[in-house]
Amino acid sequence: MSEEGILFEELLKLMETLRSPNGCEWDREQTHESLKPYLIEEAYEVVHSIDEKDLESLKEELGDLLLQVVFHAQIAKENGEFDMKDVISTLNSKLVRRHPHVFGDSKGYSYEQWEKIKAQEKGGNNFSKIGNINKALPSLSLARRIQENAAAVGFDWISTDDVMKKVKEELSELEDAMKNHDEKKMKEEFGDLLFAIVNLSRFLGIEPEGTLREATEKFIRRFEKMAELIEKDGKKIENSSVQELDTYWEESKKSLKEVSDSE
Repeated sequence: MSEEGILFEELLKLMETLRSPNGCEWDREQTHESLKPYLIEEAYEVVHSIDEKDLESLKEELGDLLLQVVFHAQIAKENGEFDMKDVISTLNSKLVRRHPHVFGDSKGYSYEQWEKIKAQEKGGNNFSKIGNINKALPSLSLARRIQENAAAVGFDWISTDDVMKKVKEELSELEDAMKNHDEKKMKEEFGDLLFAIVNLSRFLGIEPEGTLREATEKFIRRFEKMAELIEKDGKKIENSSVQELDTYWEESKKSLKEVSDSE
């Protein structure tokens, strides 16, 4: 057995011990349902490590994500549902099936072929050109994936200018709905605007989910700096006027920009 195989077997044994009567009380109490938040959290921490280009952190977070897979497999094994061998065997078979141009007689990669295979695997009799819809994806990622699938079969904007016109059109329609105080229409047009912006991000080569996270983190840094400046002047943020907050906000942006430039 390879070193990787030996270490993986050790990991499975560790998880089995943790779930045993003599193991960890917290680990024994967990279920598929209770572990869902941790699975999502670990996946996002992997993404964060990639964004930060922190390879040491990435190594650790990938391990934490793997732990979630092993955890679920152990619970399923105890329930007589499946085990890690089944998980790996299913994955291996799927990789071979979905790459007939590598492991079979097909010539070259085909998006349509890929989606047909996925549809067949999911039990779908009718293949949809838009592809299988994975509703578990975050909304921004789901929108981008659907747009990519549509573009792969030729349904797409011609240029970035066309997409920008669509964004402005959706913004104008949202403004009209706001003027008319039409709450149902506002919700619909706001969704259309977000969808158009995701399309724009695709044309610009920008990943929307990660970019929004970066913008949010930037806002947090600026807000914390603003609060620091206000406190430094002996004031409280909750007692400051809108005008004062605007002034401190601009100061925080300038201060953080100077720090960034000096680095």
